[in-house]
Amino acid sequence: MVYKSKTQKTYLLTPVALFISGVLSPFAFADDTPLEVIEVHGHAQNKHLALGSSESLLSDLGVDFSAAGGVSNLPILNGLMGDRVKVLVDGADVTVACANHMNPPLSYISANQITSYNVVAGVSPVSAGGDNIAGVISVNSISPQYSDSNELGWHSGYVSAKYSSVDNGRKLGVGARLASDTFSLNYQGSFSDADSYEDGNGDVVLDTLYRAQNHSLTAAMRDDKQQLVIKLTHQKIPYQGFANQYMDMTDNTSYGAIAQYKRSFENSELEGQVNWHSVKHEMGFFSEEKTGMMRMKTDAQDISTQLKWRIALDKNSSILLGQEYYNYSIDDWWPGIEGSTMMGPDDYVNVNNGKRERIAAFAEFESQINTKLWLNAGVRIESINTHVGEVQSYNDDMSMMDMDDMSDMSSMKSMTMSDTSTDNTIAAQNFNAGDRDNTDTIVDANLLINYQITNYDELQFGLARKNRAPNLYERYSWGVSTMATTMIGWYGDGNGYIGNPDLDVETAHTISATYIKQAKDDGWRLSTNVWYTDVSDYIDADIVRSFNSYDLDNTARNIFQFTNVDAILYGAKIDLTANIYESKNLGNWQLHSNVTNTRGKRDDTNQPLYQIKPLQTQLDISQQIGRFENVLSWQWVDTKSRVDNNRFENQTDSYSLVNLSSKATWNALTLSAEVSNVFDEYYQLPLGGVSIAALKQDSSNGFKQLAGLGRSLNISASYAF
Repeated sequence: MVYKSKTQKTYLLTPVALFISGVLSPFAFADDTPLEVIEVHGHAQNKHLALGSSESLLSDLGVDFSAAGGVSNLPILNGLMGDRVKVLVDGADVTVACANHMNPPLSYISANQITSYNVVAGVSPVSAGGDNIAGVISVNSISPQYSDSNELGWHSGYVSAKYSSVDNGRKLGVGARLASDTFSLNYQGSFSDADSYEDGNGDVVLDTLYRAQNHSLTAAMRDDKQQLVIKLTHQKIPYQGFANQYMDMTDNTSYGAIAQYKRSFENSELEGQVNWHSVKHEMGFFSEEKTGMMRMKTDAQDISTQLKWRIALDKNSSILLGQEYYNYSIDDWWPGIEGSTMMGPDDYVNVNNGKRERIAAFAEFESQINTKLWLNAGVRIESINTHVGEVQSYNDDMSMMDMDDMSDMSSMKSMTMSDTSTDNTIAAQNFNAGDRDNTDTIVDANLLINYQITNYDELQFGLARKNRAPNLYERYSWGVSTMATTMIGWYGDGNGYIGNPDLDVETAHTISATYIKQAKDDGWRLSTNVWYTDVSDYIDADIVRSFNSYDLDNTARNIFQFTNVDAILYGAKIDLTANIYESKNLGNWQLHSNVTNTRGKRDDTNQPLYQIKPLQTQLDISQQIGRFENVLSWQWVDTKSRVDNNRFENQTDSYSLVNLSSKATWNALTLSAEVSNVFDEYYQLPLGGVSIAALKQDSSNGFKQLAGLGRSLNISASYAF
């Protein structure tokens, strides 16, 4: 269900359309492509021009991002962010191991390593993944390729490089593959390095610098009925600035392994996978752009297994049975600083021996009932257990550390007794005496229907019940002082958060409808989608108290405790793709445009939900002529006036950005040049949060919204061999 123009480029239409497109395709055992595949066809080496964060790929598919670090932005689907979005990397579920969500799943894979990717927002099938209410993003780098020879030999390789002027960014991607007709060995690597970028006024947006590298080695073996794949991964991020957090990342070192097995039988297919991922994560300060002494450390591990068995009932129908197990463990502690009366003498134990264990089973039925009607229905049951051990404050003997743990982060001018270590010590004692073990049983269900009205009209309908259990930080963040609470939270808002062991599971009921109209000559295609989500026990936050670190009118913040409320989200999307002109001299011209609008509010107060992007539109005009492809794009984002006042969310002005790019291919060589934000417009990111780095440099401006990138000249080259 993707529209293909004469340039052989495909675009996302709707989540339901993509899912149907995948499941209606015949099953091929040796094909590693996931169901809802979005592909760019043509020259294979072109995909290696996408270097660095995968954000550049997924943004084209309707995914928004909440600003974080240079490679760690958090995806948002239909106004829902964080753990509400299930992100799978090669089918593996990697849990965020940071109180600020600095190492989300997408940060562990670079764009050049990705061979296919798909997005299903809202109504996703139960087999796509559980423990989410927003939808599923799946990126895949495992795509074994084999040769025709029975001798192992060179198959293919590439090297790509990119430079961006706005942040002095340097990115490099490399790949090499050996193959025979039964064996494939593939290496993929990436290196990224960037300074803090400049905004449209030419000012440096402080604390946005980073450095990262990713490596993967994949081996695959097959015969005519089965395939075994083993993938090893390693990531090293020595530093990454987080302008909208009180601390930065000073190290993220991870290792991972995935084993996939597939086997086809006469009337069924079996697929099994085992995943392991381990990370050591550290937060602190590393540059003059944001300074301090405090440190935070995290050790975490994910182990999971998935087993799927698809059984053909007849030539048009099948049932998919699945069983999954996930075990996540984490230790999070803040080392005491020798000689400090504020952060010592003991280590602050934030999460001690934390566990989050999921056991799931699902059944999914799909059928091409007749030539016009297709159906998918499924049920998923999960048991989710969370628990943590006993904790302690910096000074566990009830003596006063200082008037707050916070002076390391800023020059504090006003403190209250609620900001003392005594309160943290009492909070730790109360937490240790309370119930720290929770088990939830949840049931997901989905119904997807596709009706082909005519050869050129299509109607799609989706209905889903989905659940997400609280993460460990939402339930078990126990600190109550200003410093302790402001270390918790992935919102980039400068506020503080306290956990709530009594949180209930979020339950979302979503309905989605899509109408697709296609021209008889395939010259254009229009898709319209509307959706509505009702969330029971949505995890939001209520105000506990306020604090003001600088005693200025514009520097007040709130401390919250996570709580359950009811919420409503809804939206509409329009997507148009059309061939607009074709000639021998001027080539093929295509237009792609979309409009998206999302709203979200709390039921009890009608307060707008935090970080909902305003109305946005995008228009792309592309030209394909010979070896050249040129694209002119225009993006407009409306004023953000619906904000969460409790979180002091800033309003932002409307803005428009113009980008111009050109790409040329000569056999194995591809060159690309782009000017982004051509007119060097200054704008603030509606989902960017506040710049704490700028606040610490000059508090008189208060918590200003994080600014977007100014004009940049980006040059890329890729050579395949």
